[in-house]
Amino acid sequence: MTPPWILLFYLFSGTLSYDLVHDYSGTSFFDKWDFFGNYDNLTLGDVWWLNREDAFAQGLAYVNSAGNAIIKVDNMHNVAYNQKRNSVRITTQESYSVGSLWIIDVKHVPFGCSVWPAFWTVGPTWPDDGEIDIIEAINLMPNNQMALHTTPGCFHPPEPEQYQISTTLETDCSEASGCTVLEVQENSFLTGLAVAGGAVWATQFDVAGPSIWFWSRPNIPASITNSNFSAPLDISQWGPPTASYPAKYCNITEFFTPQKLILDITLCGNWAGLSNTYFPSCGGAGPTGTCYADSVVGPGSNFNDAYFEVSYIKAYTTGGPAPTPNAAVQIPSHTAPTGLIASGLSPRLRL
Repeated sequence: MTPPWILLFYLFSGTLSYDLVHDYSGTSFFDKWDFFGNYDNLTLGDVWWLNREDAFAQGLAYVNSAGNAIIKVDNMHNVAYNQKRNSVRITTQESYSVGSLWIIDVKHVPFGCSVWPAFWTVGPTWPDDGEIDIIEAINLMPNNQMALHTTPGCFHPPEPEQYQISTTLETDCSEASGCTVLEVQENSFLTGLAVAGGAVWATQFDVAGPSIWFWSRPNIPASITNSNFSAPLDISQWGPPTASYPAKYCNITEFFTPQKLILDITLCGNWAGLSNTYFPSCGGAGPTGTCYADSVVGPGSNFNDAYFEVSYIKAYTTGGPAPTPNAAVQIPSHTAPTGLIASGLSPRLRL
């Protein structure tokens, strides 16, 4: 028998299966990505995001012997005061329309004092065309944080109408932090993710609203493990999403246009480097208690854990026109576990 939540979710989204259209993996992982090739002028981080040639030449982007893609912060060189540390930011050449679904399988996520990694999506103009933050955390936060960023008028639903596993921190998607949800399941960040063997996130970019699922390695659904180009991806047994943003409170076609996928690591900046977010967990990292002076400046060994190891990123589509959102659909409340504390809300500004 189909679980009751699925009957409701099907009425809500109208989409239960997807066809694979792009598989970023193996030796060809980097072929269809653009490298930023400039300093971080977006979140004011203390990094220089290298171009393709330099990222490969300096060993900050490569495919390892296991066939997994690595992007990392330079952990091999000392950085003098007033200099930036090298890192990587890559963006897909392809844009994905409403009706898409993206899956990322990671073995390791970057972490450490000053470290700010993200896997996210964005339209051509920010914030007019929307942003979805799928993986994002800073410094020594133990849990991942998800968010939408939009122009005014898009909201996360009030608690009685939230159908998700995790905890809402902010409901207005036009705030600097975005409408933010804190992951409450274990092993979504820090050392726990790698110890568990990695994790998978799936993001449904649906006319009924974006939804994000998270599974630690032991809990990944068989439909994802067995996915390939020859058979549709069935999401009917995935269970409730960890974060959900129904169109009743945010019309997806009004606030979002086709999205590109981005994977990046910056340092400090206007979230990880703020005194109220850096000092509580990293104030003892050096003599000044400040992000840049104590963490970025100095030996590269501070960044031995500042890397993504990605098994694959896969993009799927429904293969048909997007349905019309049904604003009358109601979703039931879902009580999320409590007791987790976020390391502040991301004041992400895409300039």
